[in-house]
Amino acid sequence: MTDPVRDPCVVVAVPARLESARLPGKLLADIAGKPMLQHVLERCRQARGVAAVVVCTDSDQVRAGAAAWGFPVLMTSASCRSGSERLASVVEQLVAAAGGLPAETLVINVQGDQPLLDPGIIEAMVAQFVALERPPVLTPVYPLAADKLHDPNVVKVLRAGDGRAITFSRSALPHLRGVPPEQWADHTTYWGHVGLYGYRADVLAGWMALPVSPLEDLEKLEQLRLIDAGIPLLTFVVDQDCLSVDTPEQLEQARDLAQP
Repeated sequence: MTDPVRDPCVVVAVPARLESARLPGKLLADIAGKPMLQHVLERCRQARGVAAVVVCTDSDQVRAGAAAWGFPVLMTSASCRSGSERLASVVEQLVAAAGGLPAETLVINVQGDQPLLDPGIIEAMVAQFVALERPPVLTPVYPLAADKLHDPNVVKVLRAGDGRAITFSRSALPHLRGVPPEQWADHTTYWGHVGLYGYRADVLAGWMALPVSPLEDLEKLEQLRLIDAGIPLLTFVVDQDCLSVDTPEQLEQARDLAQP
């Protein structure tokens, strides 16, 4: 058993790919007078217990913006297939930014399209990292509302009794045999996934060596690579989702919610 961590070394890393397939340029889209990515970074900086908030990008435009807002930037390859791969490619620099050792450092992967992120979720992840004695990977989940249950844009998590993630899917899990789909939420709790991951840095460093997962390719969910490789993802419960902006409709929703 590893020794408990009293004061973990924590870095928040935001992988920022400007050319999103579904909504190109969304990271710099205006929300209440600021680019979306700036909202994300400023909310991350509000979280207590974080040594640094770092942008990881292949875009010179994003680099210039983040630097102007006062955030350090690490340049990465344009060939990175996922946010986790982007962070893994610069994990040594992220560990240095946190000021710790790989086995003691928590790298929190925050998506750049969550402009309404609650900093308290980051703080909760840090607390869980301490309480669970540096687990390999942590990720937050929330009780899913019935009207979101069959929305393929909402990622669901099937959890074991001990809180481990069994799998992730865009489909509702579990399937309730003999029950009309519109009644499934009446019979059990379904869990939505908040798109944050807390990696122990030495685990993140091994990302490149993990085989590509067929499920990852089918669902387009990077965390399934970890599941297929047998790396446990521990979940913890929060009481809310954080809106991820993937469509023009969601961008308008974020703009409405961000108004003072």
